[in-house]
Amino acid sequence: MNGRSLETLACEVRTMTPLRPVGRVIAAGHGLMTIGGLHREAALGDHVRIETRNGALRGEVVNIAEDGVAVLPDGSGEGIRIGDPVVLKGAPVIAPSDHWIGRIVDPYGQSLDGRSLGRGLTERPLRARPPVATQRRPLGRRLATGLAVFDTLLPLVRGQRIGIFSGSGVGKSTLLGRLTRGVDCDVAVVALVGERGREVREFVDSNLGVEGMRKSVVVAATSDQPPLARRRAMWTAMTIAEHFRDQGRHVLFLADSVTRYAEAHREIALAAGESSSLRGFPPSTAHQIMSLAERAGPGHVSTGGDITAVFTVLVAGSDMDEPVADILRGVLDGHVVLDRQIAERGRFPAVDLLRSVSRSLPGAATAEQNRLIGLARRRLGAYDRAEVMIQAGLYAAGSDPEVDAAIQVYPVLDAFLAEASPDGPDAAFGRLSEILGRRALKLS
Repeated sequence: MNGRSLETLACEVRTMTPLRPVGRVIAAGHGLMTIGGLHREAALGDHVRIETRNGALRGEVVNIAEDGVAVLPDGSGEGIRIGDPVVLKGAPVIAPSDHWIGRIVDPYGQSLDGRSLGRGLTERPLRARPPVATQRRPLGRRLATGLAVFDTLLPLVRGQRIGIFSGSGVGKSTLLGRLTRGVDCDVAVVALVGERGREVREFVDSNLGVEGMRKSVVVAATSDQPPLARRRAMWTAMTIAEHFRDQGRHVLFLADSVTRYAEAHREIALAAGESSSLRGFPPSTAHQIMSLAERAGPGHVSTGGDITAVFTVLVAGSDMDEPVADILRGVLDGHVVLDRQIAERGRFPAVDLLRSVSRSLPGAATAEQNRLIGLARRRLGAYDRAEVMIQAGLYAAGSDPEVDAAIQVYPVLDAFLAEASPDGPDAAFGRLSEILGRRALKLS
């Protein structure tokens, strides 16, 4: 037996509990069930194991009263009978370790790639508090991403939290894969929440690839899994990221998607009796999203570790004011909008620069670079305002110097937003300066 096996075995033995409280099912239906005998020991959020004739089933405590404990099963609940034993497992925890890097795990920390996966030395709660606000480090240095638009006009810095907002099929997953491969980090943690089953393997093989997977931990809960598993997948991924952050490492956290996480929470909250108010979402949705986002970002001043986070949001019909998008946008350090019309004309990533912003600016760029960014936005804005007239042949050259300048640079500037940036931000800014022209920069 090697050292790793002994360490794993020691962790398993140390976490064993010889005695656990046991209750009984006293009422069951499609949804909640009531457990008797646990109301003195159980706490909200505790997990239980329900022993049924079809095998063991997980559940979560969502309500407690003197006459019983309400449990939401992690599944359909078929096969549950009155009197079935229910074992109280306590608050959910996981124990990540360096052996998890390069692996695919489920929301419960179990291997999904067919190989054994050992526990780490320390258990961590799934719903940890973020670092104390007054003791967090400031945002760090600008990060090279391998993409020209992010290396220049929408900079990403260490510890920043950004959102990617778009409809389905516009390139979010591909963009996440390119960021995982391109951003310099010690560990990347990817949460795939509510994805179709085939997309998990496709994301790992095609978007991450061997290079990206070598430094990544992927946590997956597919769309067919119950809401408890889908919500827990996001918490598990964030807990893994915090584990590596507290070791002083730079962690890139990618979540796809916060919308499906919020939908899973909605199912659980409504089943527990919470009312819906935010276009069908319960009031607790805002706190769930904001507390998740706050756990990412710069770490404690004493650790040296940070979590740079990229959250994706599915925006139906490009409605940026729908509840999940509106809540998340308000707590992030920037948002990137992917536009379907841009994708349909073949430009990827389909970033709509005029609707996107990085709140790391102006601090993440020099004065000269900020002037270039401002000029590029003015050129794109001028073209956007006059585009209908230009395409219809109604614009007369010389009518507006800003539009004239925009027409000259637009084709090349638009193509620049899709360019790779293998040599880093400085080279990308040099290319942007060439496109806009030194004379135009002076006149601006």
